[in-house]
Amino acid sequence: MTVFAQPIPTTVLLLTASNLFMTFAWYGHLKNLGASPWWIAALVSWGIALFEYLLQVPANRIGFTVMNLAQLKILQEVITLSLFVPFAVFYMGEPLRMNYVYAGICLLGAVYFIFRG
Repeated sequence: MTVFAQPIPTTVLLLTASNLFMTFAWYGHLKNLGASPWWIAALVSWGIALFEYLLQVPANRIGFTVMNLAQLKILQEVITLSLFVPFAVFYMGEPLRMNYVYAGICLLGAVYFIFRG
């Protein structure tokens, strides 16, 4: 059985790819298009966001077959933070902040509470 035949790994993979596009759509223009008018950045971001939605919608539909809405949302937030921190540090050049660690700890608590029996 391949990973794509299993709902949870498929959901995680699709949400991870979706969040990569989302992160670049939302924040990449701050580094790459800072000198451009805002509407140029918005158009570029919308173009990138299209690919995010093409992955996010099926991810949520697949995930919803085995998870409830709250579980899907918490999973998405964990994936978002897991991708945002390396993006902020390595791509945007932001310093690693303890707030990221604290937010991660809070999300671990959220995962525990939302997925427990």
